[in-house]
Amino acid sequence: MIRDFISPGGTSAAQRRVLLGAGAGQFVEFFDFAIYGFSAVSIAEAFFPGQDPVAGLLAVFAAYGVAFVARPLGGLFFGALADRTGRRKVLYATLMCMGVATALIGLLPTHAAAGIMAPVLLVMCRLAQGFSAGGEAVSAPSFVLEHAPYERRGTWIAITVAATAAASVIALVIIMAISGAVPDTAYAAWGWRVPFLLALPLSLIGVYVRRRTEESPVFRELQRSDAIEAAPLRGSLRGDWVRLGQIFAVMALSGLGFYLLAGYFVTYLQTVVGLSLTQSLAANAVALLTFAMLLPIGGRLSDTFGRKPMLIAGAAAVAAVGLPAFMLVAGGSFGSAVIGQVLLAAALAVYGGGSYTFFVELLPAATRVTGAAISYNVTLAVFGGTAPFVGTWLVDSTGVAVAPGFYLVAVALAALVVAATTPETRVAEELGVGAGGGRRRR
Repeated sequence: MIRDFISPGGTSAAQRRVLLGAGAGQFVEFFDFAIYGFSAVSIAEAFFPGQDPVAGLLAVFAAYGVAFVARPLGGLFFGALADRTGRRKVLYATLMCMGVATALIGLLPTHAAAGIMAPVLLVMCRLAQGFSAGGEAVSAPSFVLEHAPYERRGTWIAITVAATAAASVIALVIIMAISGAVPDTAYAAWGWRVPFLLALPLSLIGVYVRRRTEESPVFRELQRSDAIEAAPLRGSLRGDWVRLGQIFAVMALSGLGFYLLAGYFVTYLQTVVGLSLTQSLAANAVALLTFAMLLPIGGRLSDTFGRKPMLIAGAAAVAAVGLPAFMLVAGGSFGSAVIGQVLLAAALAVYGGGSYTFFVELLPAATRVTGAAISYNVTLAVFGGTAPFVGTWLVDSTGVAVAPGFYLVAVALAALVVAATTPETRVAEELGVGAGGGRRRR
């Protein structure tokens, strides 16, 4: 069944290994990244103790955002490496870097044991996580795009990105299981560390899966035709400014929406709505599972109708449901929290069906990963990494529980305007190989 879904004509074993390897790696990479956001309350108590719980959460979310500051640097480093030496090698390095950094968080001493060094070490681990994620987030979709059947590029990339949401669901289930199995005092003392320690063995599994893949045929064609860009960063900045700006604007809504959903709502439900940890995790898991299931459908629709119609429809949907979704989530019951988050997840899946392919499809192959790294990671640093911090600050400073919903609607309306002016990428030839967009080595 999955073969028919991803390609009506069937796929080769090598192509299926690419999809599995990219999806497995994305799953592991963003399982590691997600558990920090879901453990924010416990981390605040362990590393930022104080009288004001809001100040502690703001400190945790500031450290959360630090990883996004490192993402553009990691994206540039790994992106240039992928454009010069190949996509496949980079995907090993990003996965192991993330696994080690995440496992180390699970071993860090608390503020009570190490004083100021505890949050300093936490921030250093977060920087390493962000550096790794910056390379992974652009290399994996590029790798999949260049292997995928032409008529199923959107579907394949959507499946790959859906693995990140699925990872968040599994992370939630694991945290729920541990928090439900041990007393609250034990969970605060050591239980929150267990998911972080799982990161290293999961990363080793991901590397094993990825080792069974082959290098991108598009990159091999660049090598064969001597069209590898010797300085991909310079090449991107010289010729792709308009495209980079379009990617930044389009991906702002994807970044903000996803990290509100995956990085903020669990804390919001506990601190603002007053639900228990278990209820908050369960409600968020339903929404993330909805997103993971609907996103491949959005990708397939973009293969049929185009990326641009999905961007326009999705931005309009998020603008329409953003505030009502927050009102439902803030309603005070488990049921309304689920409905509100599912409503937002469905709208984001429509938008993501176009956006996650658009941001790699728009760029020429010779500088694809570097160019995507610049624009995508910067927009995530500005909108994604700050989403939990800004959400917490808006609620605290305004006293309005649904204040983050107004912010989301404003970004969605801006994205709608941008989407109406972007080019359609579904019908474009492979830029940089067949279409003459490749740049000769100098």
